[in-house]
Amino acid sequence: MIGAAARSAAWLALALVAMPATLAMAESPRPEDTPLVRLSDLAPAIAQDIRYARAFNFTGGPVPGYEAGECLLTRPTAEALIRVEAHLADQGYGLVVFDCYRPLRAVAFFADWAARTPPPDTRPEGVEPALDTPPETPGPQEVFFPGLSRSDLIPQGYIARQSGHSIGHTVDVGLRRKGEAPARPDFASATDCTLPFATRTPETGLDLGTAFDCFSPLSAKGALVGAEATGNRSLLRRAMEREGFRNYPAEWWHFRNGADPARLARDEPVR
Repeated sequence: MIGAAARSAAWLALALVAMPATLAMAESPRPEDTPLVRLSDLAPAIAQDIRYARAFNFTGGPVPGYEAGECLLTRPTAEALIRVEAHLADQGYGLVVFDCYRPLRAVAFFADWAARTPPPDTRPEGVEPALDTPPETPGPQEVFFPGLSRSDLIPQGYIARQSGHSIGHTVDVGLRRKGEAPARPDFASATDCTLPFATRTPETGLDLGTAFDCFSPLSAKGALVGAEATGNRSLLRRAMEREGFRNYPAEWWHFRNGADPARLARDEPVR
């Protein structure tokens, strides 16, 4: 039979064992404790073309979770990006933002989309378009992943089942001249993302070697894309790295803020 003193000691031991877990739970951040901020509220001069909020992206339509074309970020990452913009402005350049926080539902949608077989061509066999019919508007494959199929995109690393974008400390950005508005291309005007700059539909007036979200080896660090594009990529990467961002080598546009301690993936929509 256990005496009162022994029982008290046992309860104390259990409390001490449980305490770290309890504290850890209390200290774990929740979405409402670490709200995301709108980049446009803090830095309206940073140009935005949030691609997944509109049809012009590799899926061919607006992506679930993007209810507005707004860049949302954790505050430390937004403030770091503002410092990047200020540094580039001193050199006559600026940023254009293509994607920021990405809800978990959007990441899941990308993986599901890549695994699905695209719908077949519904034109009857042997029927060709009339001679006076204008050329068909290029689709997502012709623009964003020429020479590949959807089923190639996950195995080759172009689409991931998890993303730092869902934490809010990862951004997809391009480079523009200071004061230049982004071109906001669409499928009616778009071309193969791997074409030379002179024949590729521009996103800004600067050549970065490929378009944004171009699923091609030419998008990777070290790709042979010419001296001008290589120089522009280097300028962008240096400006981002001086504020703590780290580039994903397969995509010249993709940067994670390594100095931001945020770790919480989210699924709240972009509004």
